[in-house]
Amino acid sequence: MRIEIDRLDHLVMPCTDVETMADFYVRALDMEKVTFGDGRLALHFGQQKINLQTAGGYGGLHAPQHLAGTQDFCLISSTPVIEIKAELQARGVEVIEGPVTRAGAIGTLTSIYFRDPEDNLVEISNYS
Repeated sequence: MRIEIDRLDHLVMPCTDVETMADFYVRALDMEKVTFGDGRLALHFGQQKINLQTAGGYGGLHAPQHLAGTQDFCLISSTPVIEIKAELQARGVEVIEGPVTRAGAIGTLTSIYFRDPEDNLVEISNYS
C-alpha cells in the first residue's frame, strides 16, 4: 500500500506575541484571523491555516523546541509576485529579496522574501 498525502492542512507557528503576529498577517497578507477551541487563534487562507501558539507555553502536543522565530515557509499565490512586492512595501513590509528564481515542489518558482515581526522567513511565490 502507498500512503498518498494530498496537501498541508495547517502548520503551527510558535510566537512570543500571538496577537501581534495575527495582526501582522491580517494586515500584510489579508489572511483571516479566526478564534477556535478555547480562545486559540489561527490565520486562514485558501484551504489552509496557520495556528498561532505561545512559544513554549502551549500545554498540548508540540515540537520539543517550540521556539518563536524558527519558521521558514513558502506560500504560493496567483497574484504576480512583483505586484505583491509593491503592495507589501505600500503596507510597510520590507521585502528583503526578490523577485528571484527558486526550485519549488512542482517546478520553477519566482519568489520574494520578507520577515514577520518575530523574524520568521516568509517566501511568496508564483509558479513560472
